[in-house]
Amino acid sequence: MDMSSSRTRDFEFHGNAREWFGIWIVNLLLSIVTLGIYSAWAKVRARKYFYQNTYVADRNFDYHATGLQILIGRLIVVAGFIVYSVLAAIPVVGLVAILLFLVLLPWLLVRSMRFNAQMSSWSNVRFRFHGTVGKAALVYILYPFLMALTLYTTFPFFDRARKRFTMNNHSLGRHNFHFDAAIGGFYKAFLMSLAWVVGVSAVLFFVAGGQLSAIFTGQSSEPSPMLIGLFYVWIFLAFFPAATIYGAMVRNVALSNLTLENGHKFHSDVIPGSLVWIALTNAVVVLGTLGLMLPWAQVRMVRYLADHTRVEVNGSLDDFISDIDQEASALGDAYTDLDGIDVGLPI
Repeated sequence: MDMSSSRTRDFEFHGNAREWFGIWIVNLLLSIVTLGIYSAWAKVRARKYFYQNTYVADRNFDYHATGLQILIGRLIVVAGFIVYSVLAAIPVVGLVAILLFLVLLPWLLVRSMRFNAQMSSWSNVRFRFHGTVGKAALVYILYPFLMALTLYTTFPFFDRARKRFTMNNHSLGRHNFHFDAAIGGFYKAFLMSLAWVVGVSAVLFFVAGGQLSAIFTGQSSEPSPMLIGLFYVWIFLAFFPAATIYGAMVRNVALSNLTLENGHKFHSDVIPGSLVWIALTNAVVVLGTLGLMLPWAQVRMVRYLADHTRVEVNGSLDDFISDIDQEASALGDAYTDLDGIDVGLPI
């Protein structure tokens, strides 16, 4: 294959639902039998499967953590939570415990990001994370506080700041990523998702308006089963798709404004409506099969996202891969004795 003939390379996912189901069901059963202890190894197996089956330019990603590292991280989090719960029950000490948690949270976030980056690779070259605790405190503690003061109308600013922090502090070997985007794209996604919630709410209010009026005017003391059902329908049809719409639009903005050092540009063209359809039908199928079709739903979603992601290489792809190969030889041994652990925090 002449890799210099095309500058744009698509992401590809080669996994399939049947293969992933076999891994998933073993992970689930062993996690149950071991009272959750094996879930650390299950997480590693899951990430390895999805990473190793995701390709760019005929080279795949990989995940290098061990189950023991994941387990140690989780034990640290559990121990910390127990200590925090005990201390929080004492009035004065509880306040100190809260302040201590706020101080430790940015450190834990940075440590988790650094671990997950260093345990991930593409073409045998590890990713790296260079973020600082001070910047993490600004993004994850101060910004949310200021956002709350504005009744969350400034959420797009917080989301952009969070993506700047995570993306701009990552690198592939020595090649740094860079992200920046105008706030307009974030607010467009925010307003579109809000409009969806308002629209669905208006329709359901029209359907159940009579019963709601009866409750508010005292003609009915408690909601009917139909009204309770409509409430859950409202949650499912309003907020779940709204979050998916926002995520799809912001993903397009974020990835389409992301570059890798030397001008390699990423692109995403996810269609919000298609992603909503996939997410909703996945949820219905998974619920209808009591969770047994979860592997199929996961593979379906990952494949769609991969199919709508690509990278445009600046110059010859052969030169870029040659550079990456040399970097793998130079840096590969530097990551064999990492002391980082996965603290299990959602990033």
